[in-house]
Parts: sequence; C-alpha cells; structure tokens
Amino acid sequence: MHLPDFGTMDLKFALRSLYRNPGFSLLAVLVLALGIGANTAVFSVMNAVLLKPLAYRDPDRIVTLSSLWKKGGEHGQVSAPDFHDWHDQSSAFTGMAYYQDADAAVAFGSTAEYAHVATVTPEFFRVFAVEPAISRFFAAEEEKPGGAGAVVLSHSFWRSHFGGNPAALGQTVRMFGQSLTIVGVLPPGFHFPAQTDIWFPANTIFPETESRGAHNYLVAGRLKAGVSLEQAQAQMTAIAARLARQYPGTNEDKSVQVTRMRDDMVSDVRLTLDLLLAAVAVVLLIACTNVANLLLAKATARTREIAIRTAVGAGRGRIIRQLVAESLVLSLVAGIAGLIFAGWGSEALVALAPRDVPRLPETGIDAWVLAFTFGIAVLASLLFGLAPALQVSRVDLNDALKQGSARAMGGGAGRLRGAFVVAEIALSVVLLAGAGLLIKSFVALHNVALGFRPENVLVMKTSVPASDDIETTRRATRFYKGLLTDVAALPGVSAAGATRTPPGQVVSWGDYWLDHPPGQESRLGKSPQAVFSVVSPGTFATLGIPLKRGRDFGPGDTYDRSLTAIVNEALVRQSFAGQDPIGRVIVCGFDSLKPMRIVGVAGDVRQFGPAQQPWPEIYMPYEQHPYASTALNVMVFTGASPGSLSEVLRRKVHDLSPDVPVKFTTMEASLAENVAAPRFRTVLLGVFAGIALALAMAGVYGVMAYTVGQRSGEIGLRVALGASSSDVLRLVLRQALGLAALGLVIGLACAVAAARLLASMLFEVKPGDAVTYAGVAIVLGAVTLLASYIPARRAARLDPLVALRQE
Repeated sequence: MHLPDFGTMDLKFALRSLYRNPGFSLLAVLVLALGIGANTAVFSVMNAVLLKPLAYRDPDRIVTLSSLWKKGGEHGQVSAPDFHDWHDQSSAFTGMAYYQDADAAVAFGSTAEYAHVATVTPEFFRVFAVEPAISRFFAAEEEKPGGAGAVVLSHSFWRSHFGGNPAALGQTVRMFGQSLTIVGVLPPGFHFPAQTDIWFPANTIFPETESRGAHNYLVAGRLKAGVSLEQAQAQMTAIAARLARQYPGTNEDKSVQVTRMRDDMVSDVRLTLDLLLAAVAVVLLIACTNVANLLLAKATARTREIAIRTAVGAGRGRIIRQLVAESLVLSLVAGIAGLIFAGWGSEALVALAPRDVPRLPETGIDAWVLAFTFGIAVLASLLFGLAPALQVSRVDLNDALKQGSARAMGGGAGRLRGAFVVAEIALSVVLLAGAGLLIKSFVALHNVALGFRPENVLVMKTSVPASDDIETTRRATRFYKGLLTDVAALPGVSAAGATRTPPGQVVSWGDYWLDHPPGQESRLGKSPQAVFSVVSPGTFATLGIPLKRGRDFGPGDTYDRSLTAIVNEALVRQSFAGQDPIGRVIVCGFDSLKPMRIVGVAGDVRQFGPAQQPWPEIYMPYEQHPYASTALNVMVFTGASPGSLSEVLRRKVHDLSPDVPVKFTTMEASLAENVAAPRFRTVLLGVFAGIALALAMAGVYGVMAYTVGQRSGEIGLRVALGASSSDVLRLVLRQALGLAALGLVIGLACAVAAARLLASMLFEVKPGDAVTYAGVAIVLGAVTLLASYIPARRAARLDPLVALRQE
C-alpha cells in the first residue's frame, strides 16, 4: 500500500519542480515535442498505409496473382487465357477475378464528365465478400460475351449524381458509345480498384484479348478457409509449370506469384516510409540527448539539495526514482504537445506524398497512434532521464556539502556532457549525409535531358464515347482532326498535337519485327521490344522532339492508305546497325500485324520518366489506328501562360461535341508526378536533417556555454598570467571542434554503412559519394564554429579579477 502513495508523491514533486523552472521546462518540452511529434506523424501515415488491415471481410485471405518472369524476377499483369487456366485448374480459392480500371467519359443525358470505371469478371465481388447495398449485381445474361452489359455504382457516386434516390436503378449511363442500365449500388466505402465509381462486366463492351502474350489484366483472389498462402503458391506454381510445357512459346519463362493484397499494394512505398521512420527516430534520439544535457546541467545545480536529502535518509534508489519521475512527467507533457505537432505534421505528409500512395486518406490519430505516442514518450523519458539521474546519484556526500556543485560532480558530468554532444553530432551527420545524397540525386534527376520540351505546354485530356466498332471509332478520329485544326488556328497557339499518352505515361509496349511478320524468333521469345505510341501530325513540333531524318506524319496518313510509322534513334541503334531505316518495313503487335513503312526517325525521349534510359519507340499516326485513338491528350504549345487557354479549349470542345469531357494539366505538372516519390523523401529527409543539425547546434552551444561558466576561474587565471583574448578564443573553439571531429568520424562511419540502404533510391549518385561527405564535414565544421563562437567570445572578454573573486 505504501509504494503507490510513494509514487504519487514523486509525481507531485516532479510537477512542482517543473513549475518552479518554467524556462527550463518549456525548452525541454518543445525539444522533446518536436521529436515525439515527428515520430507520431510518420507513424500515423505508416499505420494507415502499412499496418491497418484492409477494410474488407477477412482481408488476409485476399491475394493478388501476377505473372512472374523467372529469368528477370519481375512480375506484372496477366493474359486472359492464363487467367482462365488459373481459375479453372486451381482449388485453393473461393473466388478469382481479373479487372481493368481507367478514367473514361461518362454521360448522363447531355452532360459528359470523367469517372473512374472498372471492368470485372463474374467473381470479382465474391473475392471482396461485398454485397450490394441496393438491388443486385450483374445477371448471368449481362455477363455473357457480347451481352447487353450493365453497371453498378459506388455509394458516393450514386449520392453525388442521383441524390441517393433509389429511382436511379433502371436509368442508363452512357459510356464507350453504349447505354448501360444501372442495376445496383455498392455499400459505402467500397471503391476497389483505386477510387472506382462505376463497374461493368468484362468481355461485354470490349472483347477480352485472346493472346497469351498480351498481359492486360490484374488478378485478385480469395483463399479458401484453411488454405495458407504457401499452399496456394505451391498449387499455382504447379499450374504455371503445366502451362509452360503446354505453351512453350509464351509461357516457358512464366510462373505465378501469389501475394497478400495489402503487401502488394504497399510494396512500392514501404522502403520510403521505413526510411522516414528511421530518420525521425534519429531526430528523437538527438532531442533526447539534448534534454539529457539540460537535465544534467539542472541536476548539477541541485547537487547540494540532493546531498541534503541523502543526509536525512534518502537512498540512491529513491533519488534515482525521483529524478526519473521528473523525466517521465516532462516526457508525458511533451507527448501531449507532440500530438498537436503530429496532427499538423500528418496533414503536411499527406499533402506532400505522391498521389499513388495507397490508403493515404485514412491517415489520422487513432488508438494505435495514441498508444505509439505514449510508448515513445515513456521510452524517451528513460533515454534522457536515466543517465543524469545515475550520474548525480553518485555524488560524494561530504564533497557536495563542502564544495560547489560543479566540484562535487567532478569530471564525470563534463565527460558525460561531451559524450552527449558527440552522439548528437554523429547522429546528425548520418541524417545530413543521407539528405545530401538524396538531394544530389534529385538534382541530377531534375537536370537530366528528357528529349522534349515540357515548358509552356498545356495538356487537355479528352475521351470521345466509342465502342468496339469501326464506325464509332472513326467518328472519334474525325472529331480530333477537326479539333486540332481549330486549335492550331487559335491566337497564341504556336503548335498543337495529340497523343494517346504523353511522355512519362507509357501504357503499351511489346515485340516488333523488321521486314516480315512474326517468325521463329517470336515463338522463342527473342524478338526485340519497343514502346508503342499513337500521335497526330504536329505532336513532335509541339513537344520539341527533333525529327532527325525523314518526315512527320501528314494529312495523307489516313485509315485507307498504306500504314506508316516513325521510329526513334534508340530503335535504329538497336536494329539497323548504321543502315538507313527510311523506307524499311516494321511490324508490331500493337493492334494488328500489318506492315508499316518507316517514314521518319525522331529523337529519343525518356518515356518511362527521367530515371530510365530511352527505350526503342514506334510512333503511329492516330488516323490509321482508330481503335486506340478514341481518348487522346491534346497538347498545345504557347508563348503565353498555358492556363490562359483552358477555357477557350473547353468551349471549343463543347461546341464540337458536348458529350466529350475534358481535364486540364500542364506537361510540367504531369512530369512532376514522375518524380513525386523521390521529391517526397528528399524534402522530408532534408527537413529532418535540418532539424537534427539545429538540435546538434543547440547542444554544442549549451555545452560550451556551460563549460565556459564552470571554467571561468581557470580562464581568469590564464588571462592574469598573460593569455590574450585570441588565446582564450582558440582554447574554447579547439574544445568544440574536438568534440565535433570525434562526432564527425563516428557519424561518417555510420553514414557510409547506412547509405547502402539508399542505393536503390539514388540516381547517378553512388552511396559512397566523396563530395557529399566532404560537404557534410564542411557544414558541420561551420555550424560548430558558429555555435561555439558566442561562448568563446564571452570567455575571451572575461575580467580576470571578477572571475578569480567568484572562484
């Protein structure tokens, strides 16, 4: 019964002690709150993205299945024939479905807009164990190949477009040139995949691709109860081996990878979030070290008080418990303040994060985040409170009562303070080096030659409603032909063109052959590969892509004429070995195997973003490929601000066809998405490194200021014996630089080891980049001199008589 009362007394005394020292308490709380808040903010994002279970029934039983290429180890999308064999030959799943999703033009009456739509096979909703909130899913006749089709709506789309009225059932939605009946509404919160608004049956509006070499679909499955992931993987590997023997031309190098859906969703962001959590953990350690130094200084000032308490019967354990209680109260108050910082910080993280980070909107402060904050607050109290408590509890009672605080503490406290500063500097060096490597990498990424001109280019995304028949698709190409003619004539427009996907957003690539259709090399999987792009005349001029040889596409490259193509220099290097490609025939598996005559050679473009080298590329004129040209990005190069043309273009499109929706961006904004992930981690690690450096600078200043105060008698004696101000200045600065040098050596050793973890994130920069580490050393030296100069200057101006009298 005595111990709880005793603990309560400790906490009450700790609160009174902090209240009597408001300046110290406020500073310590702010420093700790910064570290705890940063950790909590990053953890709140990790909790939402990596740790929370998916919001479906038995989420750990939902898996993704993907094609696995054994030689390279890559995995990706699945062909329709492979999917059907997997589905029919496996017994480990209660449901398996493929799906595709994209933005598409959707019309209600005369109003057209973009919506995110998904085409799904019959067992899709069974995989997610979801039932309709209203009415039903697709009937069997609606799912038949070539059937009438139907749609189901997300709950949010139903409420926003139909006011939540059940009378929406039976109404029609027009998309892809067809009118589809609304047959059901899904429950609130279900939007898979991505943020889907509308689902419709696969293989109805668009026939599925029958080639085993066309990997166009994503696959999800639900494991049966009692079936483990490993058992499902073993079964699917055996099925893939049978298919490889049965279809060696397409499946010899293919297997299957089965992954829990949550793990698959976060695979691209896990390393970045782990890096950020490690960075904020280092910030917290530096903050704890700073506060430990503050507590050590405070404890030194209380040496006489503690000696008196010891003299009247308090044991060493009792003293330590009291000092740790003060640390605990301090950290809990800092934890509460840290939650406020974490709220702001998590909002900033969500705003800065790339748009493709899954489940990011779920970020928030929940019970797990609160528990994490409480846990690190307690851990922090032990980290910064225990060392000063142990140090002060070793004070000799007689010395403490006879001498001043500093003398009683002896050299142990000074050595401990120096060790704290060395630790702070070493930790900050690790963060500075990591941030420096990422910054240098990002600068290299930003400065790389893209092969085209993104400045002053407005991009207008459009989609003409069309189904899978030639008449509606050719209506789309006629629309674009008229639109591009009108746009090119607008005042302020220097050039205009259109492309299926702008550079950096590749959606189609595959095999190609020269002078003949596929032969033996195709069956053996030895054909070269290229990116397939569909463009209009004028696109190269709009983007500033140089034509090295031959001509651009023109008015004669139409559907009823001989097919033409333009290739890039990378393809020429790969396949022509110094020969002239103009006039040669090329064949690719984009939409047919008809031969195309090469009429030009274009400069190379980094199609997959600045971090990857240009691929071989085949450009095809949009009028000759109408099925792929119903949704094009119209691009306008202007000398004025690109945004100034948005409304003019919107009205132009509406005048030509009111059922065509539009979305605007700029080429520069589009490219920014390609570097969103490296920009995110570079900015945040740079911020955390800056905070660490500031805390380390504060630590150096605090220790040197305290040291000067404790050595004032010695410094006064040196001055009295003839030491000049510059001698004293050098004395103090030398001590500070000694601590910094030791911290720098330890920090650089740790940084070189840690930098290997960043290797996959760096572009044209090696983890052991000497220039970066030299820059870190220079910055640290400058900061140390700056932090220690004020205490050194104060020491140099000491009056020896005053100092000796005080001593």
